[in-house]
Amino acid sequence: MSSNTAPAVELRAGPREWFGLLALLLPVTLMTADLGVLWLATPYLTADLQPTSSQLLWTTDLYGFMTCGFLVVMGTLGDRIGRRRLLILGSLGVIAASVLAAYSTSPEMLIVARALLGVAGAAVLPSTLSLIIHMFKDDRQRATAIATWVTALSVGIAIGPVIGGVLLEHWWWGSVFLMGVPVMLVPVLLPEYKDPGAGRLDLASVVLFLAAILPVVYGIKKFAEHGWSLANLAAIVIGAAFTVVFVRRQNSLETPLLDMRLFRTRAFTGALLTLLFGMMALNGVEYLVPQYLLVAGELTPLAAGLWLLPGAAGLIIGSQLTPVLAKRFRPAYVITAGLVVTLIGFWLTAVAGPDDSGIVPAAAGLAVIMFGVAPISVLGTALASGAAPPEKAGAASATGQTAYDLGLAFGIAVTGSVAVAVYRSGIADTAPAGIPAAAEEAARDTVGGAAKAAESLPQDVGEQLLTAAREAFTSGFHATAWVSAGMAVLTAVVALVLLRHIPAIGAGAAPDAAPESGEPTAGPASAASAAAREEPVTSA
Repeated sequence: MSSNTAPAVELRAGPREWFGLLALLLPVTLMTADLGVLWLATPYLTADLQPTSSQLLWTTDLYGFMTCGFLVVMGTLGDRIGRRRLLILGSLGVIAASVLAAYSTSPEMLIVARALLGVAGAAVLPSTLSLIIHMFKDDRQRATAIATWVTALSVGIAIGPVIGGVLLEHWWWGSVFLMGVPVMLVPVLLPEYKDPGAGRLDLASVVLFLAAILPVVYGIKKFAEHGWSLANLAAIVIGAAFTVVFVRRQNSLETPLLDMRLFRTRAFTGALLTLLFGMMALNGVEYLVPQYLLVAGELTPLAAGLWLLPGAAGLIIGSQLTPVLAKRFRPAYVITAGLVVTLIGFWLTAVAGPDDSGIVPAAAGLAVIMFGVAPISVLGTALASGAAPPEKAGAASATGQTAYDLGLAFGIAVTGSVAVAVYRSGIADTAPAGIPAAAEEAARDTVGGAAKAAESLPQDVGEQLLTAAREAFTSGFHATAWVSAGMAVLTAVVALVLLRHIPAIGAGAAPDAAPESGEPTAGPASAASAAAREEPVTSA
């Protein structure tokens, strides 16, 4: 027993590591704060640059495409050249791309800037997480550090619209893109880590990975926006085909871009699936609540933003409580308990009415859901990163973040399609009879279309159409809540089946928690062995 306890004491982080954590939280907060401000700036940049609808769509979507596509590539690159070095390079890229976006003089220039910003952002987030993994060898301290990292993400999401609103009130639309410039305030005194035996980066694998992931993300996003089409299905099939080629190449390489053996580890695969399904359950409702507040609650954008703050607070509180609970209970049980709590939140959103009386239950439901899903963000990320050998921490962290992002995209696609189907069915049944065909078609397309069509109709008919649209939208919102609740139950089953063998964080491996097929154990022993496998390299 003493052999398991002593190394944990030796590996406990000191003031330097905690100061380094505080320094890493700055780029994380600024990166996430920068994500949502484009929606606020869209009307202003549209009036100035006058992009086409297709150009505007690429402006909003390209950042997410590039980030999701390059996360694993950048994580693996960090393992080779050093995580601190990649963080600095990514931060420089964020500054350059942010300035380019802020001073764009054409839609094409802004699209290029957003693409570059996505690539640079993909270098920053996994670098910060992999550095945390190495600075905090003790499992309990690491869980607290990762929880703080997730909290920084939440804070960025919460303050982004507020800061963006202030900037837009006093300066031009490009000012919102300058929020990420202070990202380079990260001290260069952070420790450097890399894998001395990583080998050369296989460029063919990079191309194959991008050819695999980007078409899939594109197809999912287009499915969420426009429903199924031959082009969307073809994109997903093409991505799947390249995935097969990518996996075969990785299995044939001595130093692959992504070590496929990681997926043989039950903890790693379980963590990825928990992140994927958990984010699917969350993001459908999270995506629709703001629209619900605007449509059914008839709130202004600022008022709707304020009603969303309890959701961010729920995620922050849940993130900080998770490591405390994980010290006493197994991660699978903490995750499952959180998912049970989310069911209360889904129920609250499912009973919100089609008028302003539903504002409180919708906002409260989102807060409860965010609180309950926090253990997935914290423990899923920690388990995915910790299940890999330390020299593969960058790739493992990036893979976990990719699963997280794909879950968000899938969540919008699945629940969004359900909401659209229910809305269109409802509006077809309840729309006033005798309205012009063009107005009926516009109303069937979106709620915004219904509002615009109502303006051209007589007042009483227009009010009937708006009421029908709100009720149909609310029915779709309720349907997504129940679908998301089902996803939460599925996520709980996955966590219990694949992660129940992992003991409480910082506890020695229990007798029934023996690893399978050489699977690494959790706890201080694994942290100690991880430290023995890799030492920090000297800072350049």
